[in-house]
Amino acid sequence: MRIGICGTGKMGSAIAERLMEEGRQVSVWNRTHERAQPLLDQGAEFAESPAALAAGCDAVISMVIDDEAVAAVYEGDGGLLSADLGDTLIVEMSTIRPQTSERVADGVREAGGRFVECPVGGSVQPARKGQLLGLAGGAATDVEAARPLLEQLCRRLEHVGPVGAGAAMKLAVNLPLVVYWEAVGEALAIAGSAGIDLSLAADILGDTSGTIKVAPGRLPRIVDVVNGDRPDAAAFSMSGMAKDLRLICDVAAEHNIAAPVADAACASYDAAVVDGWGEREGVLLSAWRVLQSA
Repeated sequence: MRIGICGTGKMGSAIAERLMEEGRQVSVWNRTHERAQPLLDQGAEFAESPAALAAGCDAVISMVIDDEAVAAVYEGDGGLLSADLGDTLIVEMSTIRPQTSERVADGVREAGGRFVECPVGGSVQPARKGQLLGLAGGAATDVEAARPLLEQLCRRLEHVGPVGAGAAMKLAVNLPLVVYWEAVGEALAIAGSAGIDLSLAADILGDTSGTIKVAPGRLPRIVDVVNGDRPDAAAFSMSGMAKDLRLICDVAAEHNIAAPVADAACASYDAAVVDGWGEREGVLLSAWRVLQSA
């Protein structure tokens, strides 16, 4: 079984590497050939378009940055929907609007293929270890057909409903996470205003009942950046978190759901991006907030 990967950014590349380690044959497509070269060096094959990728694969995973990129993968020149998909299984793993997922699913079915959405929780390292959280939406028969592939990538795979439900659940999963880093920044700024050493404050915050699972490992790095250390390369960038929050706010508004916390956090992330922090790790919004409060 040959698997195609549309998009060889950080997550797409990690997924491809994981699948190759699991013995899968992998082909890849990326808008810029150079970004795919490390995977080609490891034995992956390159396709000249998403349609060509689908023609040579039994299943295709799409993992790209946003709704616009998804539209290009499916509906652009040489896109997936220009191919005769036959019985090809298309798995959409990008974080996008539910409506976008529903639209491209209709197109895949019209082209003869099967469609499952499965946005994932987790970043590059969990992807490399097969430890993602998979949030599948689609027909039960299609999700079951995708399960052997997805279980090589996910520590937990849940079928949450029809197409669109997976996209909505991914936005729900991301909301508390991205909002948390704004709250941490505000908390550290308050502690710092009282003269409390920020390393001590971060250590105490990491030992409280309100701390999320990943925080204890991230809080010292946040303090280091506040103190002037150079930020590391981003696994999930601040601009990416800002994009997800805008989607969350839009979906909430479409359903008449009040989301004041999400709206406020979105304004903070957008401000940090404008301030030049967009390519830094998203959790460093906390550091940005402390520095803004100084």
